[in-house]
Amino acid sequence: MTVIPPNLQLTAGGTLYDRIGPEALADLVARFYSLVAQDPDLAPIFPADLTETAEKQLAFLTGFLGGPPLYHERYGHPRLRARHMPHVITPTRGRAWLACMNAALRATPSISQANAQEFYAALTRVAAQMVNTPESGPAQPSA
Repeated sequence: MTVIPPNLQLTAGGTLYDRIGPEALADLVARFYSLVAQDPDLAPIFPADLTETAEKQLAFLTGFLGGPPLYHERYGHPRLRARHMPHVITPTRGRAWLACMNAALRATPSISQANAQEFYAALTRVAAQMVNTPESGPAQPSA
């Protein structure tokens, strides 16, 4: 059973996943991680090979947007905050993550502006919850 997060709208066009579609979502994730790999604030906390990370993100976003619960089926409950705790995530890194996602959304023409705005608004709340270290926190070792 698919559970739609309360922060996403269910419209006559279906869930946000239905409106975006799996192909556009996969394109978005690919664009996003190409930006993450180049970002000086984010690259140090991600593995050099982003293949598995992108696959997990795609599975998570599919369910998060109202599609099939792929992440739950493959990996169990996301436990987002707990899974991100080993990484130093400062407010700067949270903003960098959102900036990469915003750029990827804008660069994915098959996602309408309205759907991109709704998606981004939901992600801003998630990103804020992942911040676990103040700016003056310890340096993050390379992955």
